[in-house]
Amino acid sequence: MIRSELIQKIADENPHLYQRDVERIVNTVFEEVIDAVADGNRVELRGFGAFSVKKRDPRVGRNPRTGEAVHVEAKHVPFFKTGKLLRDRLNGKES
Repeated sequence: MIRSELIQKIADENPHLYQRDVERIVNTVFEEVIDAVADGNRVELRGFGAFSVKKRDPRVGRNPRTGEAVHVEAKHVPFFKTGKLLRDRLNGKES
């Protein structure tokens, strides 16, 4: 599902809301999650999962074509851990 499909589904299920308002709500939620994670905070959506940031240390990698050693700098990467409800649904266990 992409963002526009999510907006359309929410708008369809809530006919009392204007589509532009639903779009603003969805965009605000995503922006707040992005801002929080970018600031190094953890964002937890109960039942769905948690977004956090992990630090990757510098390392020596390899160029797959040449086999040459390449220095990879330290970096921060987003990390998502699924919640129990999502994990159970993926495995066919309805709660």
